[in-house]
Amino acid sequence: MEWSLFFKAMLIGLSIAAPVGPIGLLCIQRTLKHGMRTGFVSGMGAACADAVYGAIGAFGMVAVTDYFVSLSTPLAIAGALFLAWMGVKLILSKAQAVDLDETGKQPVVKTFLSIFLLTITNPMTIVSFIAVFASIAGPVAVHPSAAAFMVTGVFTGSALWWLILSSGVALIRKKISAAVMTLINRTGGCLLLGFAVWQILSVGSWA
Repeated sequence: MEWSLFFKAMLIGLSIAAPVGPIGLLCIQRTLKHGMRTGFVSGMGAACADAVYGAIGAFGMVAVTDYFVSLSTPLAIAGALFLAWMGVKLILSKAQAVDLDETGKQPVVKTFLSIFLLTITNPMTIVSFIAVFASIAGPVAVHPSAAAFMVTGVFTGSALWWLILSSGVALIRKKISAAVMTLINRTGGCLLLGFAVWQILSVGSWA
């Protein structure tokens, strides 16, 4: 029973993390620029945010769930502004070749927290986990060990995706020139701004 829940939750974590959105774009850009470690640490920020929402759903924290739902609008606005800021920052970044030796070390905590905050303020993440755990968690909430298996599964599935993505992108980064990196940064920045605008325009639907 518990291992079955673990694997179901792992697939949930994988399926929620896998669609390429603003978090995926940032992970790809950071991996190309600074290497697999930075990309994977970014992804782990998203995996931990997924685990937080997974825990809220798995342990049946109805009051906490309602609280986050009530905050969906301000969270969406904050997340959109953060996305817009990162998009502008990417667009304005100077042309540089990729850091092949990964000597340009990025602060691990800053790298992790930026993606964690973006993921935790994404209303789609909240809605996704509420919908999923409403269908499979139900009675599991009274069994802490089973709930723990589910949370671990969500984290494992999400982390697995970010490992696959950062590893795959790292394989091609040596072929990226400064000019191509600039194009990637500007394209990624414009897409992030697009996601930010879409999130602002969708604010009413999260309530």
